[in-house]
Amino acid sequence: MGGNTFGTIFTVTTFGESHGPAAGCVVDGCPAGLPLSREDIGRELRRRRPGGGAAGTSRNEPDEPEILSGVFEGATLGTPIAIMIRNTSHHSADYDDLRGLYRPGHADWTWEAKYGRRDHRGGGRSSGRETLGRVAAGAVARAFLASRGISLRAWTSSIAGIDIPGPEEPGFDPGAIDEDPFRLPRRDYTEKVRERIEALKKEGDSAGGIAGCMVRGLTPGLGEPVFGKLEARIAEAMLSIGAAKGVEFGAGFAAAGLRGSDNNDRPLPAAPGNNTAGGDLPPGVPDLNFASNRAGGVLGGLSTGAPLEFRVAFKPVPSISKQQLTVDRGGAVRELAVRGRHDICIVPRAVPVVEAMAALVIADLLLLHRSARI
Repeated sequence: MGGNTFGTIFTVTTFGESHGPAAGCVVDGCPAGLPLSREDIGRELRRRRPGGGAAGTSRNEPDEPEILSGVFEGATLGTPIAIMIRNTSHHSADYDDLRGLYRPGHADWTWEAKYGRRDHRGGGRSSGRETLGRVAAGAVARAFLASRGISLRAWTSSIAGIDIPGPEEPGFDPGAIDEDPFRLPRRDYTEKVRERIEALKKEGDSAGGIAGCMVRGLTPGLGEPVFGKLEARIAEAMLSIGAAKGVEFGAGFAAAGLRGSDNNDRPLPAAPGNNTAGGDLPPGVPDLNFASNRAGGVLGGLSTGAPLEFRVAFKPVPSISKQQLTVDRGGAVRELAVRGRHDICIVPRAVPVVEAMAALVIADLLLLHRSARI
């Protein structure tokens, strides 16, 4: 199968299935001399594991990374970085009854329609466990971005129909995100969300939601202005995540209801020591601030230097214990209640995946940007 490699210069190839021996990635194009440790990768993988909230699956893997190549004496060599994470807690027997059934909302039938066969254990390659490789590779990209003063932060901005006020509202606390079981940026919403998730769990149902993300410290001009627009690259990355169904930037779909005079982000002269754009600008090009950021930090497919802001919508988890009707391989209608260990809402665990994919895009575009002008 194709489509397992992402990126142009800074690339990642992921491998592995949900119930196979291991999952992981090979990162290529990472510059040499970047400090990188097993703990850097393990820290991000732990953020992807199920948390203390009721939304997460009970499958509890240690997810300890093994760096097989590309790192020596605590720094990258410039050679391919191979990272493997072993699967140790797969209950394949939970899926025996699904061998000949097509689960509603899953890729079972489309996978067979394309390949003629599939791994029915936990979804195989189309399982959310595939994101292990993405998060491990994202940890490498994050280390590179940190060396350039670029930071990323994602959070749960909507879950099970409950919208959480964003960073423009008082009370938004980035420090609360990783401490909260639902990755909420506001502690005053946790119990309300917990009650909603617990009710869905009792009903045998699931929920969708939205992850917000902000990237700070971007130099102006990242992206390629035709087919490689910054939004296009980010959208491709986000929509490659399982269960992702939509992406919007800045004002997003709300911009369709605005006038140009309301939607335009007015340029301002950059105040000394307080410039939004900053960065390495060509001679004669002035630095700027912007009065607002409805564009989400992108104009003409290129970064403005203002924070890159976007949101990713995720569908409800399709594996539910509620009785559903489906069809088996013989064409007969069957009743189905999915057993096994599954998330109630994927968004809290998708937050580090969103960050990882954004980091991979930005790292790749930074390296491409170096060839933009002499």
